[in-house]
Amino acid sequence: MATYIMLTRLSPEAVNDPKYVEKLERKVADRIHKICPEVKWIGSYSVLGPYDYVDIFDAPDGDAATKVALLVRSFGHGVTETWVATPWDRFVQLAKEAAK
Repeated sequence: MATYIMLTRLSPEAVNDPKYVEKLERKVADRIHKICPEVKWIGSYSVLGPYDYVDIFDAPDGDAATKVALLVRSFGHGVTETWVATPWDRFVQLAKEAAK
């Protein structure tokens, strides 16, 4: 499993009614759990800045992570950017292997 970080920016229409945001989140989460049961959600955070949310999840591969991003976007209320996150110890190991 790899860890992914997904940044989401909501459209202005999605945040007109704060109650709607919670309902939208529930719909998105339910769809992800149904279609991608292999994905393990680690956490969701509201952030300040150019994005509204940061979600962290584990997925078996890039295809599963892509499905998550597509499902979030399929509701038409946001855009996403998804990054793979390499644990520091693994990054150091890869750097040492690359230096050989």
